Amino acid sequence: MRWLLFLSRLAFICGLFFLLSLSLLFKNWLTDDNMVSTIITIGFFMGMIIVPVTLLCYLFLWIAGKKPGRIVPGWLIVANIIVFCILLGYIVYANYLYSQIEI
Repeated sequence: MRWLLFLSRLAFICGLFFLLSLSLLFKNWLTDDNMVSTIITIGFFMGMIIVPVTLLCYLFLWIAGKKPGRIVPGWLIVANIIVFCILLGYIVYANYLYSQIEI
């Protein structure tokens, strides 16, 4: 079950990069283009895959009767859930803006 701890930590790091990507979307506070592209790649692309997969693993373990809280610290689970909620909010907001564009 060490894989779940590793996956949770990876999801946390990707979630942090996702939050950095969102902040770059609203205000370009970083001038190094290489760093910006790295943050966006890790945040948007990896974060949108790793964070939901991690939460699905939590869900499957919980349904199977095993408690992910024994392996993964509670704050890490809560942080990943919060990042996932922000990620869903961003997806809904972006789709709403896209639906308002008249072609």
